[in-house]
Amino acid sequence: MSAHRSASADRRARVEQMRKAEQARERRARVLTLTVSAAVVAGLVGFGAYVLNEESEERQREEAAAKAPVRDEKSWDAKELGRDHVTQTVAYPMKPPVGGDHHQAWMDCDGAVYKEPVPEVNAVHSLEHGAVWVTYNAKAPKDAVETLEKKVARTPYTMMSPVGEQTGAIMLTAWGKQVTVDSADDPRVNQFLAKYVQGPQTPEPGAACTGGLNGTGK
Repeated sequence: MSAHRSASADRRARVEQMRKAEQARERRARVLTLTVSAAVVAGLVGFGAYVLNEESEERQREEAAAKAPVRDEKSWDAKELGRDHVTQTVAYPMKPPVGGDHHQAWMDCDGAVYKEPVPEVNAVHSLEHGAVWVTYNAKAPKDAVETLEKKVARTPYTMMSPVGEQTGAIMLTAWGKQVTVDSADDPRVNQFLAKYVQGPQTPEPGAACTGGLNGTGK
C-alpha cells in the first residue's frame, strides 16, 4: 500500500512538474509576443512620425517657395490685361499669352495634357480661373516633356500643350506671370506651381477648371 501511494505521488509530482513547465512556456510565449508587438507598434509609430515629419517639412518647403520670388520671372500689370469675353481671335503680344480678352469658354485645366496646340482665347480663360499653363516647343527634350506631362496630370488647375512659336523650350504661364525654365527638374517648376496654381494673381479664384473645352472641339 505504501509503494502504491509512493507511485501515485511520483505521478502527481511529474504531472505538476509538466504543468508548471507548460505554464512557463506559455508565459515566455506571451512575453515574446508582447515584446514583438510592442516593437512593431513602436516601429509603426516611429515610421508614422517620420512620414508626418517629412510631409510637414515638404509643406513648409512648398510654402516657403510660394513666398519667394521666382528667378527670372516676367510679370505684367493685371490692370492692363483685358478680361472681356470676345468671339474673335485676339492678337496677344506674347507667346504664350499671360492674360487679356478671351473666349467665354475655357479649356479644361484639371490636370489636362493636350498633345496638340489649343486655342489661345480659351487657354487664357483658364488662366483667369487660376490655372497654370505648361507649354513647350520642338526644342524641349522628349523625356522632359514626358516628365512634365506626368506632373501636370496629377496637379489640379494645370494644363499642358505645345506652343511652337514660343521662344523658350519650356515655359510656365499664369495670369500675368511667366517663366522659362531649363528642364523638367528645374526647381522653378515646382515653385511656380506652388505659387500660382489658384494663387493670389487669380482674377476668379475658385472658378471651375472642368466643363470647358477638352481639345476635341466639345
